[in-house]
Amino acid sequence: MMQQYLQLKASYPDILLFYRMGDFYELFYDDAKRAARLLDITLTQRGQSAGQPIPMAGVPYHAVESYLARLVRQGESVAICEQIGDPATSKGPVKREVVRIVTPGTLTDEALLEERRDNLVAALYARQDHYGLACLDLSSGRFSVQQLQGNEALHSELVRLQPAELLVEESFNSDPLDSRVLAIKPRPPWFFDHDSAYRLLCEQFQTRHLAGFGCDDWPLAIAAAGALLRYVQETQCGVLPHLHGLISEQREQSLLLDAATRQNLELEQNLAGQHAHTLAGIMDRCVTPMGSRLLRRWINRPLRAQARLRQRQALIGLWLEDERYAPLRELLNQVGDIERILTRVALKSARPRDLRQLSVALAVLPELQRQLGELASDNPLLDELAEQARPFPQIVALLEQALVEQPPLLIRDGGVIAEGYDSELDELRDLQHNVGDVLAELEQRERDQSGIPTLKVGYNRVHGYYIEISRARAESVPAHYQRRQTLKAAERYITPELKALEDKVLSANERALAREKALYDQLLDRLNTEHRDLQACAAALAQLDALGNLAERAAALNLRCPQLVPDEGLQISAGRHPVIEQVQSTPFTPNDLELDETTRMLIITGPNMGGKSTYMRQIALITLLAHIGSYVPAESARIGPVDRIFTRIGAADDLAGGRSTFMVEMTETANILHHATRHSLVLMDEIGRGTSTFDGLALAWASARDLLTRIQAYTLFATHYFEMTRLPELLPHCRNVHLDAREHGEQIVFLHQVKPGPASRSYGLHVAALAGVPRAVLEQAQAKLQQLEQGEHVSVPPPTTPEPDEHPVLSTLRQLDADELSPRQALEQIYQLKKLLGP
Repeated sequence: MMQQYLQLKASYPDILLFYRMGDFYELFYDDAKRAARLLDITLTQRGQSAGQPIPMAGVPYHAVESYLARLVRQGESVAICEQIGDPATSKGPVKREVVRIVTPGTLTDEALLEERRDNLVAALYARQDHYGLACLDLSSGRFSVQQLQGNEALHSELVRLQPAELLVEESFNSDPLDSRVLAIKPRPPWFFDHDSAYRLLCEQFQTRHLAGFGCDDWPLAIAAAGALLRYVQETQCGVLPHLHGLISEQREQSLLLDAATRQNLELEQNLAGQHAHTLAGIMDRCVTPMGSRLLRRWINRPLRAQARLRQRQALIGLWLEDERYAPLRELLNQVGDIERILTRVALKSARPRDLRQLSVALAVLPELQRQLGELASDNPLLDELAEQARPFPQIVALLEQALVEQPPLLIRDGGVIAEGYDSELDELRDLQHNVGDVLAELEQRERDQSGIPTLKVGYNRVHGYYIEISRARAESVPAHYQRRQTLKAAERYITPELKALEDKVLSANERALAREKALYDQLLDRLNTEHRDLQACAAALAQLDALGNLAERAAALNLRCPQLVPDEGLQISAGRHPVIEQVQSTPFTPNDLELDETTRMLIITGPNMGGKSTYMRQIALITLLAHIGSYVPAESARIGPVDRIFTRIGAADDLAGGRSTFMVEMTETANILHHATRHSLVLMDEIGRGTSTFDGLALAWASARDLLTRIQAYTLFATHYFEMTRLPELLPHCRNVHLDAREHGEQIVFLHQVKPGPASRSYGLHVAALAGVPRAVLEQAQAKLQQLEQGEHVSVPPPTTPEPDEHPVLSTLRQLDADELSPRQALEQIYQLKKLLGP
């Protein structure tokens, strides 16, 4: 057995091997030591090798999912080795094979996945500063590719996707990647060979070329996609029938957000690293996990296509009439996560309860079609979704007929297939449950045919079933009876019919389980004949859920439909921050914004805690929500074309990356100045505060001027440098606004209202008092502030040794303009200098 283990382990030297032995998965040698440490399980021993005990650890097979989940969360991969031979017929060790490899990026089991977040594996292929990036969610079959240029674009996409694993070529320099959040897995160069990747992809999708997917001329993306497909085929130890094609993503089709912007806007994770109080946390009330995952993809990749966004808005508007979204959501609440269920169906790993949930989900489609028909709209998106979510009556009837109402967890437990579905299975079950009645019938029939009223049919473990006749009636035994056992007062016989019954009954349980497994596999095969249409249906249901969710959020959060227009400009009336409004106990103060041809920049001043950052973030979030098709937190909004959102907000360092707070600030500023365009929305907060006053002011002034004059982006520029408020006096298309505050005695009241003009003061000492700075320190600060405001300075003691006056010769030389002197004048000047030097 250990020879078999070592042969299998040699193929998987770097990952844990779960070796099936009876009711346990066992690990040996270093795998056992590692697993014992990671899982906190007991390390034991089994036999010896080279005179040393063999370390061993194991986990029960029925609870393996919980152990796999713990290992995957720690970044481990596990090869699952199962017994595929029959122990009853095997000579020597039962044959075993690795049937799948569980890695962090290739999970499909429900117990191992976060239900409301995508789980992605990606591959990256680089040539200089050009990149091909392929990404796959194996649990749903969504396979996308793109080509990128530049490290900034690559980093932004990896932060957006957050793959659990990233495959790269062995020679790739991974220094630009953040290895703290990415599990980077090097692969040999042949993995990324373009020609073999192209052939592999065409074989998978059963096409002659990839032009239909829009990526035929993307060689780097094709190489990455081929490497990714090869890797996933290896981990799943088989074909992947649910991967039907590639989605070609083009960055210019989306509203781009860099890594800093995603962090500062707190889309799915707040600045403390938690999921509470985020945009997704407020906007996601989807009733299905797949709808929730889709909504989060929309939030992380907003669209620029205004026509598609208007279709979403129109559909949300239809559902808002008379709260039509409510019955839709009630229906969808029964659907569950059929997107991932269909993947498990394709991979033949679906469990009985998966199929029961699929049956329930498909059963709601006729009523869903009726509700969609009642909307009576010419919306192309509605027509598209209604067509994709068409009913599947034959599949529903098949599943209803085939499955019991409440199936067990696993097919191996039996009792999954309903009574009446298969006559052979029904007969086997009858034998299991009604063998006593069958024997009684047989006994009566044999009595009648033999004329022996004392004939009995019995059973024992040694001889099995038998017919027992007393010795007194031995002359009446029929000729076809075969003697099985002789007793003192009776003889026991067997007949061909009883022998056949014995074979059936004794093997009925095993045969019934085998028959159920065969019927279950037939069900999966039947479902897979319509897998592509079922997958499209699941995608449509996810969209309906996401859009119905946005309708519910619009009603619950008092959101309004924004106007998406082709003309430049951003006009927002009474805008609100969607997250802060919901989490704070006091009423939120709304504010307006107007940026257009005449105003491209607002210089925002006001006190700390006055709301400058909130105001800027809410403008960005309103813009982002409009670009997923959602209604927005404002009385009205008119939004022209926007290609990117940039933010430079807050102070944070990157000590692990060797960058100070100011270095991070300048890096983000440089990224904005290099990549922003006329149609970008730029939020700049406190530029230059990480260095000396004059350096910081100079950098803030120059950055603002560049954004205003060269780039001409829509810019909100918050600052405490009051010198910046002079910029509107010197340059057009720029205005001052401020966040208002009022003093009440020694207290300060923040009004959070944006008003025209610059702020009169910063109220820094008041905020320090609110923070609990000792009163004595505040009094000293107040005195110093008065000195500074009056132009007074702390006296500095004179130097003990006075600086010497400059020599007259040096003074004269400094004043000379050598280019203006003739040769004669130069000669005369030399004589004059000699006189100054003296004898």
